[in-house]
This record gives sequence, C-alpha cells and structure tokens, in this order.
Amino acid sequence: MPGTAAAGPAAAHESAESVRARERLTARLGPGVVDPDLLRLALCHRSYCAEMPGQESNERLEFLGDAVLGVVVTEELYRRQPELPEGDLARIRAAVVSTEALAPIGASLGLGAALLLGRGEDASGGRDKPSILADALEAVIGALFLSGGMAQASTFVLGLIADELAEVSRQDELGDAKNRLQEMCSRLGAEPPRYVVTEQGPEHAKRFDAEVRVGTEVVGRGRGSSKKQAERAAAEDAIVALQAGGRDRPRA
Repeated sequence: MPGTAAAGPAAAHESAESVRARERLTARLGPGVVDPDLLRLALCHRSYCAEMPGQESNERLEFLGDAVLGVVVTEELYRRQPELPEGDLARIRAAVVSTEALAPIGASLGLGAALLLGRGEDASGGRDKPSILADALEAVIGALFLSGGMAQASTFVLGLIADELAEVSRQDELGDAKNRLQEMCSRLGAEPPRYVVTEQGPEHAKRFDAEVRVGTEVVGRGRGSSKKQAERAAAEDAIVALQAGGRDRPRA
C-alpha cells in the first residue's frame, strides 16, 4: 500500500500536534472512511521527505486527487448548467478548482496543523501557504478515492465546494461583478474602481473585508472567506447602490 512508510522511522519524528491534528481530521471525515496510512501520506509534503529518506511524498496522491476533483466538478456543472456552452463550463471549473478556492477549504479542515513538513518549510510558514494547503486537499481527495471509491470521494468534494460552486456559477451567469462595475464606470466616464482589502482572524478562519472606491468615494463594501469573494461582494454592493441611487455616475 502506498502509505506503508508511515510505520518506519519517519513516524517517530512526527510532532505530537500533527498527530493530534490528523486524529481530528480523521474524526471529521468519519471513522473508517479513509485508510489511515493513505491519510498520513496525503499530508506528507516533499520537504519532509527530503529530511526523511525513504518517505514517499503526497505528490502522487495529489495527482490522483486533482483528476478526481476535476471529474466531480465537471459532472456537477454539466448537470447543473444544461444551457452553458463548453467554454463557460471550463471557466467555472477553473475557478472552483483553483488554489485560491481550495486553500481556504484546506485551512478550514485543519490540514495546516496536520501537515508533515520539513523543518525549514515549517519555520517559513508552510502550514499557511495556499499552494501547500490546496495540494494537500487534493491529496486527501485522492486518499478518499482509493479508500472508498468514486462515490465516497464525490460526496466529500461536493460537500466542500457547494458554496463556491454556487457563487461562481451565479457570477458566470450574470457576468463577473468586478467586470460589470468596471464597464459601468467606463460607460459613465468615471475613474476605474479600486479595491482596498483587509483581513482578520486566525489563519484557519480568515475573514476578508473589501471596499471599492471610485475616485475618492467608497461606493461599495463586501465580505468573504477569500480576497476574491470580498471584492466581488463589494462590486455587487456598489452596482446595487449606484443603480438604486439613480445617479448618472459616481463621483470621480
């Protein structure tokens, strides 16, 4: 089995916190849902393997999980959006499976604390890096697929990405709010909109607040679990406010 290396010397060098975090993740996934060796492998970053010769990294599982994720999202979009052409479906899928979308999900699952990282990567903040979190999430999906098949992996994936899928699908149908606001400003001869984003909260549950300004005026505000979501929400707020106010143009 791919994860048998867990029983070797590498296991002895795991921190107690990473073991506890993996136990919490196992409980969240459900008892017996995923093979424990495969789950450990899914959390094993290549930086850890560089310090522990003979330990396999999660890269092969990530490769598998990426394919599973793509199939699940593609099938769901095909069923949900019978009127959309291939190009639009591809754009929505790309947004849903992007690092920007997957990293916050991985953080919310507690993958950061459960990761097996090399000392250097750990010291440089690797547990919070979006690329590492997104890759680990895909590897976990691969582990779930090998443990319980496509049905189990699909249920897990759809439960995680339901909100993001709905939001991106809606934005694609209506036209991205940021693009629409920019077109509105251009049509009215106003300055291009500018976004100011702040963040707060712990790494595993960050909240982003955005303001969109046209000239010196704040014309919209929004909040989201990612910078992109907050900016979109602010743009939507601005469009609604400008239309409701009946103004010919925002003040530049």
